[in-house]
Amino acid sequence: MGKIIGIIALKGGVGKTTTTANLGAVLAKEFNKKVLLIDANFATPNLGFHLGIVDPESSIHHVMHDKVLAHEAVHEHIDNLHILPGSHISRKVNPFKLRDKIKHLKKKYDLILIDSSPTLNEEMLATMIASDEILVVTSPDYPTLSATMRAVKLAKQKKTPITGLIVNKVRGKKFELSLNDIENATDIPILAILPDDVKVLEALSQTAPIILHAPKRKVAIGYKKLAATLVGEEYKESIGFWEKLKGFFVTEDTPNKEEINRLLAREENKS
Repeated sequence: MGKIIGIIALKGGVGKTTTTANLGAVLAKEFNKKVLLIDANFATPNLGFHLGIVDPESSIHHVMHDKVLAHEAVHEHIDNLHILPGSHISRKVNPFKLRDKIKHLKKKYDLILIDSSPTLNEEMLATMIASDEILVVTSPDYPTLSATMRAVKLAKQKKTPITGLIVNKVRGKKFELSLNDIENATDIPILAILPDDVKVLEALSQTAPIILHAPKRKVAIGYKKLAATLVGEEYKESIGFWEKLKGFFVTEDTPNKEEINRLLAREENKS
């Protein structure tokens, strides 16, 4: 049986859908997992745009309206990576039917990633109910942290386990919230810190995940490390000449906080 992971954020613009697409691509390409992406942002679906699917003949909306079965609305993007996109013009759906509509797909996929609504509504609740665990995407600023705390509280109320936080669009500026501030406020471990990178937008313009468009960028490496954690594996980063040379002069290698968090999560995912 596969695992369903809901990817949520209670504020638009933090990169939730970008994270869903890139994480799915990494799991499929780098770790040879069979992955399905589902757009459960029923009101404003955008996941298909990230992978070049603009006007699908069949979608999650058709599934929710009982016009097709879920597996009949699945589109193949690359080997091992499939997507169940949304329709941009459709009648309103009952989001709480989501769990029953997709639960049988766990037999066909190693991992199913659900891109949720960015609003605290029935759609987000439906994602939480349908998921085995949750990843929360946030950014290092006070308005987003406030929204993230609300999303975390809601997930805990619904008793859906929260695997960790993804801190996205980090610029490394002094005015940004520290990682300790974010962890202390949410009481959730940070598993990934992803830098703000214009290459992500460049990749989106070409409807390609950043890990395929620019695989050596730090943000792409961050997705790879996170993906490895989710499947209980260790990501071994290839090191260039200058990094190796620098290593000769480093006498102490102290892991940072998110590396420790990933190690703990990786051990849990092994069992």
